[in-house]
Amino acid sequence: MCGWFSKASAQIPLADSLQSVIADPAVNEQEKPALLNQLAEIYRAGKNYTLAAAAARQSVTISLKHRDYREATRAYAMLANIKFNLQQYADLKKAVDSVFTIAQTVPDPIAMAYACYAKVLLYKTLDNSDDMVKYCQLGLRQLDKEPDPYIAAKILYQLYVVYSGWNNEEKVDYYARAATENALKTRDYNLLSNCYTALSVAHEYKYNATKNKLELDSIMLYLNKPVALYQQFPGRVANNTYAIACINIANTYLKYFPSDDPGAKAQAIHYAGAARAVLKNAGNSEDVFASSLGILSEFAKREGNTAQAESYLLEAYEVIKAANPPYYYTMINVVQSLSGFYEQSGNYQKALEYQKEATLYNNKIFNQQQALNTQKLEIQYETEKKNNEMQILKEKEKSRTMQNYLYACIAVASFLGLIFMFRSYHFRLRLSLQREKQLELEKHESEMQVRLEKEEHARLRAEQQLLATQQQQLKKEVMANVLQLEHKNQTLQSIRNKLTEGDAVNMQKILKEQMVIDNDFEHAKLQIQQVHPDFFNLINDKAQRKLTLLDLKLCAYLYLKMDTRQIAQLMNIEAKSVRMSRYRIKQKLGLDKDDDLNGFLQGLGS
Repeated sequence: MCGWFSKASAQIPLADSLQSVIADPAVNEQEKPALLNQLAEIYRAGKNYTLAAAAARQSVTISLKHRDYREATRAYAMLANIKFNLQQYADLKKAVDSVFTIAQTVPDPIAMAYACYAKVLLYKTLDNSDDMVKYCQLGLRQLDKEPDPYIAAKILYQLYVVYSGWNNEEKVDYYARAATENALKTRDYNLLSNCYTALSVAHEYKYNATKNKLELDSIMLYLNKPVALYQQFPGRVANNTYAIACINIANTYLKYFPSDDPGAKAQAIHYAGAARAVLKNAGNSEDVFASSLGILSEFAKREGNTAQAESYLLEAYEVIKAANPPYYYTMINVVQSLSGFYEQSGNYQKALEYQKEATLYNNKIFNQQQALNTQKLEIQYETEKKNNEMQILKEKEKSRTMQNYLYACIAVASFLGLIFMFRSYHFRLRLSLQREKQLELEKHESEMQVRLEKEEHARLRAEQQLLATQQQQLKKEVMANVLQLEHKNQTLQSIRNKLTEGDAVNMQKILKEQMVIDNDFEHAKLQIQQVHPDFFNLINDKAQRKLTLLDLKLCAYLYLKMDTRQIAQLMNIEAKSVRMSRYRIKQKLGLDKDDDLNGFLQGLGS
């Protein structure tokens, strides 16, 4: 749902009772991995990731010690989920590799289902929805062999997430219902609450399409179910889960009910206040707490109580500002609301101050996203590399199997030949005919062996050429995109420095210049990548000494017709260094002192 806070999952900390059970000497050590995994999930959903990771690692140690590979894969999947929540993508990749390695060594369908779920989290990180669906379906096929409603509900919920992103109303409804049916078979009432929320979203799609009041009633029905679970099972549903459900209810009243409906207003204020009350002084829930204040501010504004509306927004601002880690998206909502509030009140100075803060947090989000994208690219490269290696290993295994069959055939033929020779000793009259047949058989086998060896060599050469082509294409694409990314980063840094120093910035002029540069750069990049894809190969072929990546980057800048000053700015070096680098490259290319390096490079690209 749209509004101050989007629907999310949470879990209640029931850690104390589990810790007591785990610490009990009477509990068999082999029973502890399952308890530790449950404890890790409680900590993870409560956002206590340090304790969650510690419990999961302890579960891994004990599980592997007793060869309980099912719980080991579950623990590694939990570690993958923790790293996903922390956006530590390199560690996420390691955890996923570990869980898949274990799952592939044991014939346990539930272990493989957990491995598939971990893969789903990895591809969710890479924004690869197609592979998310692929591994979700693979995990569900494993559960056809041995059902497990808990991991089935989690996998089905991820399918709901994918199709929700694709706005596929039919699939959203199907997978939300399937996830709920499985969650009802578990005792995880937080998971069940999340599935009820998914069903409310499915009906929200239908309501937006039809405006049928029955669909709006269904939205409210499923949004109220987590609240009912919280009241029915005290201590089994998290305060955070309950608060999120309350905010979703209040947000629905705010979004879909008439502003002059006193009953809807009273219910919305009640539920927003309930969320605020249950999360007061709670750690790691500042964004949810601020969302409740945002909704209360909206209703205070509708009533014309500007002082109360301002008070709620300022309280939300202070809560989010004190959060660690910061919730930048929620903070942007808060400061933009404050800016709009002060603008409507005529206090343009404060409105401008908060709007500047919104810009600042947008920049922080951009920088944060850039760092995350770098991690994603590294993981994507490693994932594709590993997938290629696995494919090569499968081909080699297939080839070895064929060779083994061939050797078996040769062994059988040789054995038969020995028997034949032995029998021919006793049947001298048929000796000549039998020898002739034996020679023909051996000749045919030799031809088959030679032909198979030639085919194997040809296949290996083709694979090597394919790998070389893929690596070269990746290198060309990375080089072209890195050039543009460096240029953009330099421009952004220049603007930031001017803003920090208080200098005036003509944004229209900068944007116009950047549009011209982008058009020229894209045209040149297409020339390198499409019109003349062997540009970098030709440079390396012409070089008498090996060119470094920096040398290739400078050649690309020169091919893009950038002058010495521009290159110096982009590479953050002095113009003198650029000229020295040009001279060094000319030497490596075997050019004379008077030869024109620019003309030489342009000649390669023509």
